[in-house]
Amino acid sequence: MRRPRLPSAFPYVRPTWPTTVPRPPARRRTGVHYETDWSRRYPARLVRALVIDEILRPAAHLLARPTVSGADRIEHLTGPAVFAANHHSHLDTPLLLSALPERFRHKTVMAAAADYFFTSRVQGAVSALTLGAIPIDRARVGRQSADLAAELLEDGWNVVIFPEGGRSPDGWGRTFRGGAAYLALRCQCPVVPVHLDGTGRLWRRGRLFPKAAKRGEGVRITIGSPMLPEPGETSRRLSARIEAAVAALGDEATSDWWSARRRAADGTTPVGTGPTAAPWRRAWVLGAVEGRTSDPWP
Repeated sequence: MRRPRLPSAFPYVRPTWPTTVPRPPARRRTGVHYETDWSRRYPARLVRALVIDEILRPAAHLLARPTVSGADRIEHLTGPAVFAANHHSHLDTPLLLSALPERFRHKTVMAAAADYFFTSRVQGAVSALTLGAIPIDRARVGRQSADLAAELLEDGWNVVIFPEGGRSPDGWGRTFRGGAAYLALRCQCPVVPVHLDGTGRLWRRGRLFPKAAKRGEGVRITIGSPMLPEPGETSRRLSARIEAAVAALGDEATSDWWSARRRAADGTTPVGTGPTAAPWRRAWVLGAVEGRTSDPWP
């Protein structure tokens, strides 16, 4: 007697779903929904420490020749903090991490754009493993992203945020968004302003590969003093204070501490967002600021 023949595809074909039973929504695993818990466990942290200290840090120093100032301002900082920096280049992340003292560097996560660094599970895994990145919705202050960053701060992790929301499109800075201020107010933790000068010259947005800095023209990284939220301060006001502090650090990097502090006190610190003018005039002024042209403002 012949045995009944089983379907050749069994058990490799997924069973059909009954038409009368509502199907649950598919679980999304990319973008802001990418899970990064695994990247903060010991094996992943060990790999990341090796990558940052033995690969990214030496490569960034060789390429950018950075000079770090202001590290003494956070010597007595003990609790977790939000590090808020301007953003001109993909070099900003490895350079900022390399500038932080070791006790901060290996206990820090990067708030990364979910629509850029977490578009696929492979890209998300690489970002989370090598940089400690967590997905952030940069279009708005999303509850899921904000809750994750707040939980990490409360758990003792430092968070690096680029409040401009993305790299500069023309070399000038952009108005800060409120993410860093919101987290500082929610968790009552300090904000450390950081300014990176010169990264845009080495690897500006739209350029495929970076170029090496010439001797004497390396990147300048200036770390500011921790800022605590004031009683009754709103997120908008604190965000404006953070932006002004970063602009003052940029002024300090291109002049000296005393002159920069006097201009900050007088309210005459140069605005990092540049003049309100046509694109060609903004490019002209930027060239004069960076020393690429000696011609006067037309």
